[in-house]
Amino acid sequence: MKNTERFSNKVDNYVKYRPHYPVAIIPYLVAEAGLTHQSVIADIGSGTGISTTPFLDNGNIVYAVEPNKEMREAAEKLLLRYPNFRSVTGTAERTTLPDDSVDLIIAGQAFHWFDKEAAGEEFRRIAKQNACVVLMWNIRQTNTPFEQAYEDLLHRHGIDYKDMKHRNISPAQLGILFAQGSFREKTFQNVQRFDFPALKGRLTSSSYMPDKTNPGYAAMVKDLEDIFEKYQENGMVLFRYETKLYTGLIADTR
Repeated sequence: MKNTERFSNKVDNYVKYRPHYPVAIIPYLVAEAGLTHQSVIADIGSGTGISTTPFLDNGNIVYAVEPNKEMREAAEKLLLRYPNFRSVTGTAERTTLPDDSVDLIIAGQAFHWFDKEAAGEEFRRIAKQNACVVLMWNIRQTNTPFEQAYEDLLHRHGIDYKDMKHRNISPAQLGILFAQGSFREKTFQNVQRFDFPALKGRLTSSSYMPDKTNPGYAAMVKDLEDIFEKYQENGMVLFRYETKLYTGLIADTR
């Protein structure tokens, strides 16, 4: 399966159950990346619009660049109310945006899917002078007994989960995008609370987990039920995240 097609049958659950980004990222980027209400944003790998929304709420024009048809159409339905929303069929390596056209380039959760070298070249092409890049992740924590049990379930049932460890971004990968020594790292706290149907939706929103057509689906759901019953409190479990941002000037090799 192509990376751009991995979420085609996951869209509904992705919209409902994936975490959003803390509102605190906006004032942080005002201070650290020169974000203003007039900044033109390119959201690369924008998916269903989770990463796009905070910037639309800030009044920015946002070009939401997404290759997956189903995710892009979901974003178009959800974000139709924003006059500054621009839906773009494109990839990180070929955005179709004009040269020198954007003030800030963001990628939320999507960076690990990119061809890093080609994306870096494309980002430099579309960026205005002194443009910044922001890479954002909601990183699920694995410290509590429930969190560790859920992580073990992913390893046990995930189709290719071990290959999806986007938590470990190397300095070399970051160096492709950021001017040497320019990027800063910032962490925010983020949480979600789930009853069992929502927990199941969160699990099946992941590209690496079996869907209902997979022979292993029933066993996966049974294990999830067991984990939920063991760790739920008042019918709920808690997902904790660290929202991590890497922010800096784009490396200019021109």
